[in-house]
Amino acid sequence: MAVDINAFYRAINPRVPLFIDNPEDKKYYINFSPVRGEQVIKNLKDTITRWSVGQPTCQLFTGHIGCGKSTELLRLKQELETEGYHVVYFESEKNLEMVDVDISDIMLAIAQKVSESLEKLEKLNLEEPKGLKGLLQGVTKLLQTEIGVSAEGNIPGVGKASVSTEGSLSLEVPGGQFKVDEKGLEFVALGIGKISAQAKGSPELRSKLRDYLGPRTPGIIEMINKELLEPAEKKLKEYGKKGLVVITDSLDRVDSSPKPWGRNQQEYLFVDRGEQLTSLQCHVIYTLPLALRFSNDYATLTQKLNTPEILPMVATQLRDGSECAHGMELMRQLVLARAFPELEAQERLARLEEVFDSQETLDYLCRISGGHVRNMLRMVIDAIKKEDSLPISRATVDKVVRNYCKEQLLAVDDNEWELLRWVVQTNKVTGDDGYQTLIRSMFVYEYEYDEDSWFDINPLLKNAPELNIT
Repeated sequence: MAVDINAFYRAINPRVPLFIDNPEDKKYYINFSPVRGEQVIKNLKDTITRWSVGQPTCQLFTGHIGCGKSTELLRLKQELETEGYHVVYFESEKNLEMVDVDISDIMLAIAQKVSESLEKLEKLNLEEPKGLKGLLQGVTKLLQTEIGVSAEGNIPGVGKASVSTEGSLSLEVPGGQFKVDEKGLEFVALGIGKISAQAKGSPELRSKLRDYLGPRTPGIIEMINKELLEPAEKKLKEYGKKGLVVITDSLDRVDSSPKPWGRNQQEYLFVDRGEQLTSLQCHVIYTLPLALRFSNDYATLTQKLNTPEILPMVATQLRDGSECAHGMELMRQLVLARAFPELEAQERLARLEEVFDSQETLDYLCRISGGHVRNMLRMVIDAIKKEDSLPISRATVDKVVRNYCKEQLLAVDDNEWELLRWVVQTNKVTGDDGYQTLIRSMFVYEYEYDEDSWFDINPLLKNAPELNIT
């Protein structure tokens, strides 16, 4: 049967991580660990299941945006659940405004997601979180003060607020009504979730909440531990679970913009407030902005938290410039598995020319992607749209690649070209601010293969005349 171009296009979507516990997604999954250095997911898992049984852990996971971290974390979630852990996975960027984040925001987002997840479990029966309820009552009173509500009124950016004769406050927000006298986990999940959702879209409301919650952060963490995490751990174990794991994905997308006092937001969260990130009484994994590995404060970060596990790019080329055959083989399968999910690897290769006009065309895309999973899929998507049929021709791929090269070249300034020339010569990156920019802008990629690790520039930039060294 010929490849269905529409089904192939949907399967190649670069913005949707693979949920490995979904049988359809599992057919698309390619295990890149042999060409990415150590088994980073195994290391994260072993820390929880072998080396720290019964003890809370805090781990960091990092890599370039789009290199496949979410898919790997979802694989970790499945493996931990198979071993008997209750795992709460969530993408923090859906709950937080990434250009303006504070520790209290992260802690409350975790509390909300854990509460939502536990609420779905039957017979858990945790006691009412009175401290968290009091905190939210304080927030609603603050909102009430802001609008001067006596019986009923509107809070800009939040919704209708009303006060009962008993003095309790209700908020009508998108998705229904929330009352501060709700009990148990439903209160935590709905209350924090709805107010946080509105704060995400309102800088003014975020500022007011930040002023209120910021000084209370240590107390908030203590309440989350005493009223939610510690009781949950105990109850879960009573019901045969080995423990609670929270995976906070996409926190690596926190913007690097300065806080009002001038501190880089990433360094503020993970360095200045790092000890608070470690203080939750369960297993926690945070995704870390990759640029922080090249910060002058990196040593302090690893002392307060831990050395992060790093997911490098897929090695398609070795340090000396020669081809990495194993990496190329797996990158081919990344695309072909989406076209022929029911077939084995060799059978897919036999039908390659139904998707590309030649293996050379596919190999060219693999090399020019630099082993960046999302960019590889994006280029295939763009080629499908340009070609409007299968197989995809080399001429179409060349047009797509030229557009990507043009976009990358326009983004590089004179100082960055100088830094890039040094990377070409040394295959190294130092802890300088300029190199943080190279990493953050994806001008430079990191690789690890066969006990060797190195940096190289994005292949889209390699033919630029500015790299000529005189």
